[in-house]
Amino acid sequence: MEQARSHYRSFMEAPDPKQIDVLFGVRALLVFLVGWYHIWQQGWLSSFQLFGVKVDVYFLVSTGYLWVDGLLLLSGFLLYLPYAQAGAKLPGIGAFYKRRLIRILPSYLLCVLPMFVLGCVRGSYPSAWDAVKDLLAHLTFTHTLFDFSYFRTPINGALWTLGVEMQFYLLFPFLARAYRKFPLLTWAGMAAVAFGFRWYAIRQADTSLYVNQLPAFLDVYANGFLAATAFAALHQRLAKGMDRKAKLFSTVGAAFFLCALMMLVRAQSTCYQGSALDYYEAIRHGQLERRFLLSCALSGFMLCAAFSLPPLRFLLGNWVMRFLASVSFQFYIYHQMLAVKLREWHIPPAEPWVEADAARQIAENSPRTRWDAAWQTRYTLLCFLLALVLAALITYLFERPLARFLRRRTHAEENRGA
Repeated sequence: MEQARSHYRSFMEAPDPKQIDVLFGVRALLVFLVGWYHIWQQGWLSSFQLFGVKVDVYFLVSTGYLWVDGLLLLSGFLLYLPYAQAGAKLPGIGAFYKRRLIRILPSYLLCVLPMFVLGCVRGSYPSAWDAVKDLLAHLTFTHTLFDFSYFRTPINGALWTLGVEMQFYLLFPFLARAYRKFPLLTWAGMAAVAFGFRWYAIRQADTSLYVNQLPAFLDVYANGFLAATAFAALHQRLAKGMDRKAKLFSTVGAAFFLCALMMLVRAQSTCYQGSALDYYEAIRHGQLERRFLLSCALSGFMLCAAFSLPPLRFLLGNWVMRFLASVSFQFYIYHQMLAVKLREWHIPPAEPWVEADAARQIAENSPRTRWDAAWQTRYTLLCFLLALVLAALITYLFERPLARFLRRRTHAEENRGA
């Protein structure tokens, strides 16, 4: 009990810039909203009963893809935050690349290589050259650039985000140096590239290969840099003590930005209505048009929440959120694959009429006419549960032990070199 009280009292102090408590919850919520969207694409659960009241979550779950943008914003924020402090040294390029590879590559290969072998065994590739191309694209993190490795790959489709991230990691040391010297000019340049790329993309007949390319996210990363700079300045000013008025003002600000996010999400959930474009083109256009505003609103929410009243900080930074954040990387990698396989394997089993209606939908390319709400609920909960269990096992039995070993080995080599 005393430990719990001590944990709660920590939220009364200024946030630790090395481990900002609310960001655990932000990361967990972003990842699980994306996961909910992918699971929804298989089970289509859009409402449920809560204490006898029907809760309609269609607007939120059907737009879950938006929160990938939030994950990239958070990445930009956390990457630049250690260097946003006055006098902080910028990262050495080689050391930075080593740290990023240790963080990403083992878990990435653990997924890519078995899925590639499985695809070859199943005959998913038309030819050996198609298999080689797909593997090379994934091993070089360029799989987002090609139709064959982005849309038609038997390897995990959710890995496109890691492709964008690794491409950005190549640029980060140079962008960080430019931002340190010329912050507004660098921010404006990154934003200009993103706006120009999206302006070009949105004028194409098919935006599917453009919407998730690195240039289309550069303003999101730039807003992450800007938010990190703002956090460092606020922390320096407020670290000595935050009065209740400042915390209350920050809490009201967090509520304001949360409302702004929900307004953007609701607008996105209906952007195809009345549009001359087909459904998927309309939502991609909406995503491209709202990307900058979404990243601004989420930046505002993160900054205000970090300095808010203890109850909000506790809600986002408690032990449960910390655990969910710790396994979120592996959850993100595997949840969609698992949801698809459970659906293919008819787990949990559905009533015969549900399967018959699904077969008719596929055969006639027509919408479903009937749903089994009980099955949808069981399926959705099972997907989340199994994905969390799998994520925890891989995180604590593979990812973390291997990362510790690689970091120790790298540190020993650096000491010998010195």
